[in-house]
Amino acid sequence: MKQAGLEDILPLTPLQEGLLFHGLYNPEAQDVYVSQHILDIAGPVDGTALRSAVGALLARHTSLRVGFRHEGLTTPVQIVPRSVETPWHEADLTGLPDDAARHARAEELLRADREKRFDLSAPPLVRFTLLRLADRRHRFSLTFHHLLLDGWSLSVVLHELFALYADGGDARALPPVTPYRAFLGWLARQDRDTARTAWTDALSDLDGPSLVAAGRTRSDDTVAERVTVELTRQQTEQLTARARELGLTVSTLVQGAWSLLLSRVLGSDDVVFGVTVSGRPPEIPGIESMVGLFINTVPLRVRTRPAEPVGQLLQRLHRTQLDLLPHQHLGLTEIQQAAELPELFDTMVVFENYPHDVGRSVSSTSPSQAPAAAPSDTVEVVGQSTSDRSHYPLTLVALPGTTMRFRLDHRPDVYGTAAAEELMRRFVRVLEAVVGEPSVPVGRVEVLLPEERAELLAAHGSGGSGLPVDAGVTLVSWFARQ
Repeated sequence: MKQAGLEDILPLTPLQEGLLFHGLYNPEAQDVYVSQHILDIAGPVDGTALRSAVGALLARHTSLRVGFRHEGLTTPVQIVPRSVETPWHEADLTGLPDDAARHARAEELLRADREKRFDLSAPPLVRFTLLRLADRRHRFSLTFHHLLLDGWSLSVVLHELFALYADGGDARALPPVTPYRAFLGWLARQDRDTARTAWTDALSDLDGPSLVAAGRTRSDDTVAERVTVELTRQQTEQLTARARELGLTVSTLVQGAWSLLLSRVLGSDDVVFGVTVSGRPPEIPGIESMVGLFINTVPLRVRTRPAEPVGQLLQRLHRTQLDLLPHQHLGLTEIQQAAELPELFDTMVVFENYPHDVGRSVSSTSPSQAPAAAPSDTVEVVGQSTSDRSHYPLTLVALPGTTMRFRLDHRPDVYGTAAAEELMRRFVRVLEAVVGEPSVPVGRVEVLLPEERAELLAAHGSGGSGLPVDAGVTLVSWFARQ
């Protein structure tokens, strides 16, 4: 039943339920699911016009205005106010003595905004900050709780924000919005019993979870750190060409490489890790331009067979995901219950396949007021970055581009920087092997780093047993050295 001042009361998606639990678990700790997207803008930014565009954006999308209530309820809900005040902060830093001081102060302000918790019951769970660094240089941030948005939705929000800025806050030029309620209705109509059966079959006979941080104490106050690596243009082209040759996606090759590495790290031929699925059903009209949290986290189980060619393992992994595609809407809690395990994994692989296409010039003058904007009147996004984290000890994020980048988010309280850097080097080595020759048996994929292989050869020689030095080697003992 609707209440005064409310536009709607809606259920939560499975992932929203999980994120809400993490957000409420320890209200004193930093909320790792508060994200921040920062844009560096060149040109004469009109703060009043940009704030007006933000207000129009909040009015346009109900999913940006929601709050979450759980106290006294058997099931949490998200409430949608009819309107919210624009959460806007603006600061002029040009009075500071030099660029270094201005950038330091900007970082200080944005860090404080990023670390400030949201009251999840008090919408909106989003904040906007505009910092003036010079006459034609600004830094703009969008800080939000992941409960509201996924990565694709953030791209839609940024695109629409600058379209609204260019049109003076007039949303009439934008396409009609398909309400988030349409997706929640679709979700409610799905056959959960069939999905539970499918996941029960997929995870049957699983001995236990795949945990890299088993038995290690985790701190609620720990924020993940990052290790990054970038492939060369040639390596990226080879990866894309191999995926095309095999009739697979690049994400399947990345997942296959991670499964082989995880298998060696844990010394197990049956591993599970989490993957993020888009969750956008194509049968909903306008789904590609909707804003909200559509993604879901589901497990991916991979059985490795030493004699099986890598290419066959990749094809098998692809078929497994296709078979489970109709059932990816089920929540992780229900999937774990179907597997009769309280936990399945503590590592994630995320493939970010969405663009943040805001690197264009725009003007704050409406086209109806002026046919074209002079170059001096335009603003342009010249740089951008996103700060987001998760609670998992290890999260591998693939960032496609002309040169593909990988980011390994690791919790330093359970996985130190040196170990994370070494693991990333191993991952790249395994990925190169997967891309290089898919006919190679899984058991022959090299996971030892060159210096480790040289150390083994020096200690034991290249002969003796007649077996390759790396045959059957697990990484457990190597990681124990850290």
